[in-house]
Amino acid sequence: MTMTEQLTGERADLLAMLAKHRHFLRLTTRDLTDEQAGLRTTASELCLGGLIKHVTSVERGWAEFIVAGPSAMGDFTQMTEEDWQKRADEFRMLPDDTLEGVLDAYAEVARRTDELVAALPDLGAVQPLPKAPWFTDTEWSARRVIMHIVAETAQHAGHADIIRESLDGAKSMG
Repeated sequence: MTMTEQLTGERADLLAMLAKHRHFLRLTTRDLTDEQAGLRTTASELCLGGLIKHVTSVERGWAEFIVAGPSAMGDFTQMTEEDWQKRADEFRMLPDDTLEGVLDAYAEVARRTDELVAALPDLGAVQPLPKAPWFTDTEWSARRVIMHIVAETAQHAGHADIIRESLDGAKSMG
């Protein structure tokens, strides 16, 4: 029995929903080469490997935010051109990236997030949000952060499904 199977109630529900969307995101990369994982198949800059990298980074950052607050994410109003380029690189497969490596990194972040959610003393504990022009709230609870990770993962799993279908006709569902 895994740790998440031992949980009950709200934590079990949150982690089950997150696991479901992680599965669908990873499923879009089945049987692909590194080159295919880096291909853009739509007008967007997105590729499957890049989406996995981005979701990994987002989940890692928000999990760190739950523990350390806004210092884990930095001040988005003070980002340099180099900082923005680093963020943009999350959305593409770089020459040294492999699909296996990207998926392994995602699995490790997922494992750590699941452990964090299971061990949190209080899902209602709040942290002030980092400075960013897109935040209208001033603070988020751990619960809200986890729901945001679920939403982010689900949204990008949908993007990935479109990219994969455009790549070779494979679908995650249907």
